[in-house]
Amino acid sequence: MAPNRIVTIDGPAGVGKSTMAKLLAAKLDIAYLDTGAMFRATALFLGENGWKLPAEEIEQKLKGLRFALSGSGSETVLHMNDRPIGDEIRTEKVGMWASNVAVLPVIRTFLKQSQQDLGARFDLVAEGRDMGTVVFPEATDKFFLDATVAVRAKRRYDQLVEMNSPADLEELKEQIAARDEQDRNRPVAPLRPAEDAVVVDTSDLSREDVFQVMLDSLK
Repeated sequence: MAPNRIVTIDGPAGVGKSTMAKLLAAKLDIAYLDTGAMFRATALFLGENGWKLPAEEIEQKLKGLRFALSGSGSETVLHMNDRPIGDEIRTEKVGMWASNVAVLPVIRTFLKQSQQDLGARFDLVAEGRDMGTVVFPEATDKFFLDATVAVRAKRRYDQLVEMNSPADLEELKEQIAARDEQDRNRPVAPLRPAEDAVVVDTSDLSREDVFQVMLDSLK
């Protein structure tokens, strides 16, 4: 039996990973895995300051957590404990909680195994921060998307405005810069491109341009 096809898309928040992953998954007619959503959902499951619990207690709590996928392309749905994960994980607060839990080896070990289990069951476009370097190092194709903090903050600001959610552009810049600092300098699986990843700076590229670069690069 041939191994499943895995395409990885890594990069910091606000570079368009989710958009590109959904488009690519739809083009290839395979499932889309939002691993950032898995970290956010886990952080929400543990609750505020959950990352401060003893590792043994966190490990015990994680035994009650299961992830699954249904559908493909942009219609892929990520489930936690048999329930679809929704917009409750998409707040800036939960995003920061996710960054806090992401530095914990007990969390990363659990989610890495959960992600690899999904990769063993499905062809995937997997997006996150260490898909190509740690979780799926043997992936068929690897991409790393990047953009300036200012561009990413403006994209997030526009997204929140569209959702009728209060937003402060300067505050978003500070939050994104702080999260970058934490993600890029954490001792476990820091945010960086895989050596064999195609790196795309999306700052001055349209969605169509980025997608075309990725399509042209697919093996």
